Amino acid sequence: MMTESKVTLLAIYDMDKTVTRRATYNGFLLHMAFNKSPWRLFLSLLLPLGVALYALRVWDRARLKQFAQILLIGRRVPKARFAKYLESHADLVVGKNVYPQLLARVAEEKAAGYRHVMATASYRLYVEAIAKRLGFDDVIATDLSTDSSGHVLARIDGHNCYDAAKLARVKDWMDSNGLDRATCHIRAYSDHVSDAPLLSFADEPFATNPHGPLARLAETKGWPILDWRVAKS
Repeated sequence: MMTESKVTLLAIYDMDKTVTRRATYNGFLLHMAFNKSPWRLFLSLLLPLGVALYALRVWDRARLKQFAQILLIGRRVPKARFAKYLESHADLVVGKNVYPQLLARVAEEKAAGYRHVMATASYRLYVEAIAKRLGFDDVIATDLSTDSSGHVLARIDGHNCYDAAKLARVKDWMDSNGLDRATCHIRAYSDHVSDAPLLSFADEPFATNPHGPLARLAETKGWPILDWRVAKS
């Protein structure tokens, strides 16, 4: 039986619609296009084509994300061109798009000794600046490929950090950090049923601002539901 002093406390959060009120990917693309290449905003008119191909299951989620990036940012961009706008984008997200209850929750957990991990399908490229502002210690996210000259490519490196692939990435991260599952107490937070594998892996799963399918699953599983969308009087 493990002693209290040896337990590692982990709090693992999804980002979009769990930490943030709205998804962040399109906002990031538009922020980049507006600041870096405003003419690309006209190409956003082609986005419904990608959405239709995704809806028809011709494309998967990763292909849709890459298509949107090609339109609004470009196929191959020097990393320095991103760096100029990542901080301003993070300021916008944290200032206008984060649930205040999240900030209180993280502060409470930090006081209790939790290590905070953002595990998200969004791109590490822009997530790290957001996570840092919110007091997170580590980021597990979808990575973008780079070429030999350091340009960021509109191509995902490995797997989209989503569904079962997210849980696999969390387990890999734990292994690389020398964290034994048997000596960890894990809280996990997500709004979406695609994170059921991660929630099931946790000791304390929280369906947070859940959409319908996750809310129903949470009721079946007996998982607590946190709904920060409901204004308290």
